[in-house]
Amino acid sequence: MSDRVERKRLLIMKILRESGSPLSSQKIQEQLVSRGMDISERTVRFHLQALDSHGLTGYKEKKGRFLTPRGLMELAKAHVYDRVGFLSSKIDDMTYQMSFNPTTAEGSVLVNLSVVDKSHRDAVASLGPPVFSSGLAHGTLMALIDEGERVGDNVISDGKVGLATVCSITFNGALILAGIPVTSVFGGLLEIHDRAPDRFTAVIRYDGTSLDPLEIYITSRMTSTRNAACDGNGQIGASFREIPASARDRAIETDALFKDRGLGGFLKLGYSSQSLLDIPVGDGRAGLIIAGGLNAVAPLVEEGIPIESKALSGLLNYAALFPYEELSSRLSRLK
Repeated sequence: MSDRVERKRLLIMKILRESGSPLSSQKIQEQLVSRGMDISERTVRFHLQALDSHGLTGYKEKKGRFLTPRGLMELAKAHVYDRVGFLSSKIDDMTYQMSFNPTTAEGSVLVNLSVVDKSHRDAVASLGPPVFSSGLAHGTLMALIDEGERVGDNVISDGKVGLATVCSITFNGALILAGIPVTSVFGGLLEIHDRAPDRFTAVIRYDGTSLDPLEIYITSRMTSTRNAACDGNGQIGASFREIPASARDRAIETDALFKDRGLGGFLKLGYSSQSLLDIPVGDGRAGLIIAGGLNAVAPLVEEGIPIESKALSGLLNYAALFPYEELSSRLSRLK
């Protein structure tokens, strides 16, 4: 099978995965056209029949095609051109999907999703807030996603609760909204010393990975976020961005505006063409260091509590977020 044919079939499978429900060949064709592909409904049916024959899609009468479990696995294993650098592309794509307007406080923001058993609600209520209060999470807002509800492609199963935290990529959207182009360079482990950012001890570039670096560091138990929040010394997840140095003043204004809305901004901002925490930047550029949104749940992992986290899980309406101070009372109201 040629690369061109495989790309088309992978895109069809992605569309079925994103829909969450069966789609007709006409609906799939419309989705493909909207994504810039010139393709007929007849050709779509041809590809669907091929996918059916391999057990990757199935047909539900009067409703359309759906992605089978085998199809989901195949999509997850999609070959290298679809994976290397995928995270960098996803960051750009989801940044432009964000619709939050800081003036009206309306629209959607990007969130991470962490799923934990409801039996651990007391630990969640005690371990998360110190990270928020120390300023080492991204912003001061979050949301609870109850069983049966979803964020993006993720549905919360019975007996579980989802913790939606504001993704630091939201600040990319804030900068773009302010007319400031931004480049996400890497995610890393940031050492906090005496409650201030000190140095990066490990980094992973976004354009060379299909996994979120902060997910990797947290699940590998390489962070000490609770210590950083409570004692002022430890390692947290953070990312490094670059902006034009001429936009520095506007970036400071944007930072203040978004922090007023509880959405977070930067931990540290550099100067034109100058290294930031020993990280070099290009000529005419300024570096930004931003705390990871998943830092809020990192102490749960550090305590050995089973939790599944996924960065950049999807978009959530700003109105669904609440101040972290309400977390305990809201958890207690869950069934």
